[in-house]
Amino acid sequence: RTMKPTDNNSYRHILKYTGIFGGVQGLNILMGVVRNKIVAVLLGTDGMGLISLFNSTVRLVSDATNLGLSMSAVRELSAAYEQGDKLILQQKIRIIRTWSLLTALAGMLVCMVLAPLFNRFTFTWGDHTLHFVALSPTIAFLSLAAGETSILKATRQLRRLALLSVYGVLGALLTSVPLFYIWRQAAIVPAIVIAAVIQLLLVITFSLRLYPLDIRFNRRTLREGYGMVSLGVAFVMAGILGSAADFIIRSYLSHAGELHTVGLYNAGFMVTMTYAGMVFHGMETDYFPRLSGVKHTGTTLNILVNRQIEVSILLISPLLVAMTVALPLLVPLLFSQEFGPVIGMMRGSILAMYLRALSLPIEYIALSRGNSRAYLVQEGFAAVLLVVSVVTGFHFGGLTATGYSITIATLLELIFVLFLTYYKYGYRLSRRAFRLMLLQTSLGLATLLAVLGLDGLAYWLVGASLVGVSGTLSWRLCRPT
Repeated sequence: RTMKPTDNNSYRHILKYTGIFGGVQGLNILMGVVRNKIVAVLLGTDGMGLISLFNSTVRLVSDATNLGLSMSAVRELSAAYEQGDKLILQQKIRIIRTWSLLTALAGMLVCMVLAPLFNRFTFTWGDHTLHFVALSPTIAFLSLAAGETSILKATRQLRRLALLSVYGVLGALLTSVPLFYIWRQAAIVPAIVIAAVIQLLLVITFSLRLYPLDIRFNRRTLREGYGMVSLGVAFVMAGILGSAADFIIRSYLSHAGELHTVGLYNAGFMVTMTYAGMVFHGMETDYFPRLSGVKHTGTTLNILVNRQIEVSILLISPLLVAMTVALPLLVPLLFSQEFGPVIGMMRGSILAMYLRALSLPIEYIALSRGNSRAYLVQEGFAAVLLVVSVVTGFHFGGLTATGYSITIATLLELIFVLFLTYYKYGYRLSRRAFRLMLLQTSLGLATLLAVLGLDGLAYWLVGASLVGVSGTLSWRLCRPT
C-alpha cells in the first residue's frame, strides 16, 4: 500500500520530519556513544552511576519548578502562530520569557535549599551537599533554554532546532571529555553545568535573532501568563512524577544493590529507552505542534494520530530487531566489557519500545487538548507502574528480570491510555496501525527467542535474516510515492 501526501499531516510530511529529527538524533547518539565510551573507560560503572544520580536529581528539581511552561508554551504559541497575528505572537513570547526567568531563579534557589535533603536520600556514603549546590545554576540554565526552545518549536523553526541539537551534543562532547580525562569523577559536576550553559547559549543565539529580547515585570504580563501557568501545573505534577520515579528507582538500586548496579541500570535504560527512542524525537518537535493545531477531536485528529503511530512503528521496528541481535557487540563498543551483565535487561526492555511506538502518539492527545487532568492521570499511572515494575523485577530476578517487568508495565500503560483516550476523545486505533504493530512486534518477539536459544553461526544467520525481514516489510509498507 502506498502513502499519498495530502497536507502537512500526510505520510510524506511525517516521514520527512521524523526522518530529519531521527537522523539528527542518530548523529547525536553517535557523538554520545563516543562520549559514553570514553566516560565508561575513564570513570567505570561507579562514575556512570554517579552521573546518573546527579542528572536524575537535576531533572527532578527542573520538572518541579518550571511550571510546565515548556509544553504549555508550545500549545499557546502554536495557536497564535497559526492565526498569523504577529502582535499576539510577540506578546505571548514576552510572557513566556518573563515567566521562564522567574522559574529559573526559583529552581536554582530550591536546589540550593534542598541540597542537604538530596544528599541524604541519594547517597549512602560521603557528603555531596556542596555538589548539589554547585549544580543549582544548571536548573536555571535548563529553564531558560526550555522557554526559548518552545518558541522555536511553536514557530516551526525545525531545521534550526535540528542544528541546535547537534551543536549542543558536540559542545558537551568536546568540553566534558578533557575534564573527565584530567580530573576523573571530580569533573562530573562541572561537566553537567557546562553542558547546560552551552545548550542555553546556542538556543538564545537562534531565538533572539528571530524575536528580540523583551521582558517586562509588571502586573499585566504576570496576569496574562497566569492562564498558561495554570495549565502547566498539571504538566509540572506529571513531570515531578516522572522525575520522582526516576529518582526513586536509582536511589532504590543504590541502596538495594550498589553504585555499580545504578551504573548498569543507567546504561541499559540509556541504550533501550534513549538510543532506540531516537525515532520518537521528532514527536515533540514536529508532531505535537501539528496535533495542537487541530481544533476539534474526531476524524481529523484520529487520522493524524494513527498516521504518526504507523510511521513510528515502521521506522523503529528494524532498529529494534537489529539492536536485539547486536547487543553482544554493542555493549562492549558503547561502554566496556564491565557492562556485560546488563545485556539481559536490555533484551527484555527492547520489547517495551514496540509498545511505546504505539502509546506515545496517543498520550500526546490530552496534552494537545490542554486537558491537564487527563494528562496528569495517564502520566501518574505510568510513573507508578515503572517504579513498581523495576522494584519488583529487581527484587525477584535482578537486572534481567527488571527489563521484562518494564515491558509488562509498558503494556499495562498502553491498555490504560487506549481506554482513557477512547472515553475522553473518542480516539480509536486504526486497523492498519494495529496490524502493523502486531506484525512487527511478532518479529521482535521471534528475534528475542532466537537470540536466547541460539549461539555461534546460527545466532548471526538467523538474526541477520530477521533484521532483513523487518527492514523489508517496513520499506515496502511505508515508502511514499
